[in-house]
Amino acid sequence: MSVLPPVRKDRVIPQLPKFFNEGAALHTEDEFDTKVKTACQEQRTGTVGFKISKVIVVGDLAVGKTCLINRFCKDAFDKNYKATIGVDFEMERFEVLGVPFSLQLWDTAGQERFKCIASTYYRGAQAVIIVFDLTDVASLQHTRQWLEDAMKENDPTNVLLFLVGTKKDLSSPAQYSLIEEDAVKMAAEIKAEYWAVSSLSGENVREFFFRVASLTFESNVLAELEKSGSRRIGEVVKINSNSPNLYATNKKKQNCCH
Repeated sequence: MSVLPPVRKDRVIPQLPKFFNEGAALHTEDEFDTKVKTACQEQRTGTVGFKISKVIVVGDLAVGKTCLINRFCKDAFDKNYKATIGVDFEMERFEVLGVPFSLQLWDTAGQERFKCIASTYYRGAQAVIIVFDLTDVASLQHTRQWLEDAMKENDPTNVLLFLVGTKKDLSSPAQYSLIEEDAVKMAAEIKAEYWAVSSLSGENVREFFFRVASLTFESNVLAELEKSGSRRIGEVVKINSNSPNLYATNKKKQNCCH
C-alpha cells in the first residue's frame, strides 16, 4: 500500500511549462527532452515515480519564502508575518507526462540565529530556490551567500537553481524594471532560472512551481536513463566476452599447504 497521497487534478503536467524570462532560463526548449518523452511513453522511468525529490527554499528573513510555499500548496496568504523557526516542509504530488512525481519543499529560516539549524537540512537537494524581495535590493545581493551556503552541502553539478523575486505586487513598474535587470544578470552569473511572483495575488506562483517540478522531473528521468544505459552496456560486454567471467583472476589458486 502506497503511503504517498494521490495526485490532485490540478497537479497534472502534460507538457513543459514555459520559462519566465528567456534571458535567464535553465533552457528555452518548448518541449521535454525527446528521450524523456519516449521513456514516459514506454514506461521506462525506473524509480522516478517512487522517489521524493528535495527542494530547499532559502533567502533573507521576511522575503516571503513561507508565503510563496503556502500560496502554492494551500492557496492561502497570511498577512500576519511569522518567522520560520528552523525548518518546515510541504509535500506536493504531481503527474508529469503520465508519471507520478513528488516534491518535498523545505522552507528554511532566514534568521541568522537559525542558520546552523536550517543548513543541516540542505543536503540532498535536487533543486534550490533562492528567494529575494523585489522591493529590497539588498536581499538580491545576499542571494550569492545563500547559494554558497546551500552548495556547501550539495554537488553543484546535480542541483537546479532558481532565483525568485517575490512581492511583485508591491513593486512599481519603474522599480521592478531596475531590479529585474540586476536579477537577470545575477541569475545568468549563478546559472539559475529567474522568476518574479506575487504570493498575495498568486501571479506566476503556480507556473513557477510547475516549472520547478517539470525540470526536476526531466533531470531525474535523464539520470535514470543514464544509469539504466550503463547497466545495459555492462550486460552487452559480458555477453560478448569470450570469458565466462569478466572478473576472473589469472592467478592460480594457491594451495594452503604450499
